[in-house]
Amino acid sequence: MDSTHQTDPAHQVPEGVDEKTVRALGALSKALETTERARGHLYGFHQLTGTADFELGDAVRLLREAGHEELADRVDRDIVGRNVIPGRWTFQIIEEYNATYYQPFAALERKIVDEVGGGRDHLLEARLKAIRRTPGHPDHGATPSS
Repeated sequence: MDSTHQTDPAHQVPEGVDEKTVRALGALSKALETTERARGHLYGFHQLTGTADFELGDAVRLLREAGHEELADRVDRDIVGRNVIPGRWTFQIIEEYNATYYQPFAALERKIVDEVGGGRDHLLEARLKAIRRTPGHPDHGATPSS
């Protein structure tokens, strides 16, 4: 890369790290980012399911007020507070996902970045930024202005 397309010091590829390794670290980072998005959807599922359960409580109350005691009892007994999968509420699914998949993945990604990337995150993205910037343009700086 020529001097007009330099990366900021925090994102320069360490000495001895080849292009294939930079690309591999980029792929690993992208996979973790995708997992972060999946995890976010899991939290969305958790919150939406919890909200629905509280809304069911309102429906039970309204059914009772409308004189539909038997139907209210059925909703209250059969659906309110129900497990979403056998033995599990959504918070338990999240806890197990985090412990079984997310945390081991994040820890291994960090270990690999530390070992082969000198602890520097986003080397591939930083290289892409350097290549795609317009040298000298005030909105294309390598780092924020001080």
